[in-house]
Amino acid sequence: MTSRNIDAELTATAAQPAQVPGEPTSPVPAVPPARDDAPADETAPADETLRRPGSAPTKQIPPAPPAPPVPVAARPAARPAGRPAPPDADTARRALIALRGEVAKAVVGQDAAVSGLVVALLCRGHALLEGVPGVAKTLLVRTLATALSLDTKRLQFTPDLMPGDVTGSLVYDNRSSAFTFREGPVFTNLLIADEINRTPPKTQAALLEVMEERQVSVEGTPRPLPTPFAVLATQNPVEHEGTYPLPEAQLDRFLVKVTLPLPPRDDEIRVLAHHAGGFDPTNLAAAGVRPVAGPAELAAARAAVLAVAVHPEVLAYIVDLARATRVAPSVQLGVSPRGATALLATTRAWAWLSGRGYATPDDVKALARATLRHRISLRPEAELDGVTADVVLEQVLATVPVPR
Repeated sequence: MTSRNIDAELTATAAQPAQVPGEPTSPVPAVPPARDDAPADETAPADETLRRPGSAPTKQIPPAPPAPPVPVAARPAARPAGRPAPPDADTARRALIALRGEVAKAVVGQDAAVSGLVVALLCRGHALLEGVPGVAKTLLVRTLATALSLDTKRLQFTPDLMPGDVTGSLVYDNRSSAFTFREGPVFTNLLIADEINRTPPKTQAALLEVMEERQVSVEGTPRPLPTPFAVLATQNPVEHEGTYPLPEAQLDRFLVKVTLPLPPRDDEIRVLAHHAGGFDPTNLAAAGVRPVAGPAELAAARAAVLAVAVHPEVLAYIVDLARATRVAPSVQLGVSPRGATALLATTRAWAWLSGRGYATPDDVKALARATLRHRISLRPEAELDGVTADVVLEQVLATVPVPR
């Protein structure tokens, strides 16, 4: 299977999104949901006891004797009346796959970016969205938050923004004659860090503890952030005047970097048709965007992703890819071990979204560019020659032997 960029993309192996009523089917394929009639080697782990029709019969295992009755005192407490049961893994998968169709009601032609953001949320990671102005980066995050029933706050990063404006600060209260903590915008579920590269490094550094520890420490007192929490930052790849490029340590905290390209002609016509029909980007409810998942589905999905099996050969393949970036002639700084563990996490998330309980090398290839591109620092002479991180990753993926 040929590897695909998550930007071009992940949708090649993703499940088919729900379609917007009255709109044609998107030409971009999506992640197939798990099928009851799928072959055992595609939807079940290797140790599954199912067999194909016509194969040799399997050994019949006698039923286990009935378990002794559990004493009343040892039985788990009944769920309080009115509280719904937590969703199972299959229900959570269907809900997260439905996000594509829900987001498409407001954002046209960015299924790949939705996939990247969902993968980041499944791994409790953060995402960096890069694209020129006007490709709906901020609208995409707002729509995703609405479809996930999560709280979101937007913070415009400017040159005069201070660290306290991000995390919050102590404020003197005249009534109590004491200092009280006033929470900053980071106390939310999804923080939209708009144009993050337009603020000085000292303000960018205010997000380091937030992104790594998911807490804010003021005057030595840690204050935990809500769960779930993720930073979804945007930046413009073209305009560099008056910007402060993110340092490597900051970039390494982002699990994925998703690029939003300019839409093709057909998608751009659909965008204009939406606006001609009265679409208002500030009123998502009027556009029909409704919550299709929530924190409960996200928690169940995260637990299921952690159960995805990874063969030692696939682990070795991830390590070989990371090590190959460190010796590439165009690279000044390659992928660190943290980058390898990030690729492992996104690989498992993508395998689970694809309806499998095990990861394959194709899952690694599908997420390699989105997970590793921002962790590679190129030599100046290579940049002058037009070499990009994606070019380096293409060469690495083409040369590193794939386990069979």
